[in-house]
Amino acid sequence: CRRDSGLIKLVGILIVVAGLALKINPVATVFVSGIVTGLIVRLPMTEILKLIGSTFVANRTMLVFLLTLPAIGLLEKHGLKEYSAKLITSIKAATVGRVIFIYAFLRWVSSLLGLRLGGHPVFVRPLVVPMAAGAVTTDEEIKAKVPQVYERVKGLSAASENYGNFLGQNIFVASAGLLLIQGIMEGAGYPVSLARMALYSLPAGIVCMVFAFIQFTQFDNWVKAEIDKVKGGKD
Repeated sequence: CRRDSGLIKLVGILIVVAGLALKINPVATVFVSGIVTGLIVRLPMTEILKLIGSTFVANRTMLVFLLTLPAIGLLEKHGLKEYSAKLITSIKAATVGRVIFIYAFLRWVSSLLGLRLGGHPVFVRPLVVPMAAGAVTTDEEIKAKVPQVYERVKGLSAASENYGNFLGQNIFVASAGLLLIQGIMEGAGYPVSLARMALYSLPAGIVCMVFAFIQFTQFDNWVKAEIDKVKGGKD
């Protein structure tokens, strides 16, 4: 009979972690990890390649977002970022935190309704970041003196996508995440309904939005303090 040696089967995970830490091509890292794991559990090479190929084909729709990149690049070339920033500066009530939170909330609502907005490449980078950055200040001299603010704007804009998407999608009863969980639970002998899982996901989504609002409000206060420091130095 075939005997597999316990934890050594997890060496594929170590390969992935090491590859990402060393900044090796992620696709090559995962491919090597899959082959090594297959060899450890004594699968024939043909079966390993078959599994890798069938998995890629089954998840090929995840690469659809690549089709949007040329369109986004063309829009940016013709001033999408500049127009977005200009639009926000014309709204007096707009602040960095409010802009980012509004996107996070809209992303959350769209996710719980099962609507896909595109995420980081389609909305965050070309629209949310320049709009949030435009809400910081219109003074070019101050902009040059607070680069740390703009770096944090990028980070929080990306985080807003994760808040809304990850904590909203499982509230939608037909989301891929819930279907995956249901399949695994049923396979383990614990049948559970999609509606019940979606209901239990709702409190986490609401709490996340509350904490997001608090975080982005605090960020507004921090931005104001940083700008006041620069203005104080100018005076």
